[in-house]
Amino acid sequence: MGTESVFEVVHAVLSPEPISVDQAIAAVESDTAGAVVSFSGVVRNHDGGKAVERLSYSAHPTAHQVMADVVARLAAEHAGDGAATQPVRIWAAHRIGMLNIGDPALVCAVSAAHRGQAFAVCSELVDRIKEQVPIWKEQFFADGTVEWVGAGS
Repeated sequence: MGTESVFEVVHAVLSPEPISVDQAIAAVESDTAGAVVSFSGVVRNHDGGKAVERLSYSAHPTAHQVMADVVARLAAEHAGDGAATQPVRIWAAHRIGMLNIGDPALVCAVSAAHRGQAFAVCSELVDRIKEQVPIWKEQFFADGTVEWVGAGS
């Protein structure tokens, strides 16, 4: 038996319901984890110099499976790192539907025995979800205009 990490995907979903860092952290914490790293991508009140009132996220019908696949692939790739023999646990969720300023849109948490691995996996997880999961953002500006983001990708 080698020193490979055991990866456990606790949660990898698109959620029409509110998500929170607290629930993500609670889900990945364990007695073997010396580090829990979390990320919350929150709806901000501006974009490109314009005031934003709210956002709506729409997902392609395949997005649920893509989300699961992206997280599973990341886990499989890192499982051979040999950085730890203790479990690495991953939680990720992206909201869909209408969100207001301050609402978390993307939440991720990773627990690992050591901080280096937890930071690295969480950072890569966020990047891959944003790059690969087919989700589009509709921004509603204070001036009444609307803009789609990501629809061309």
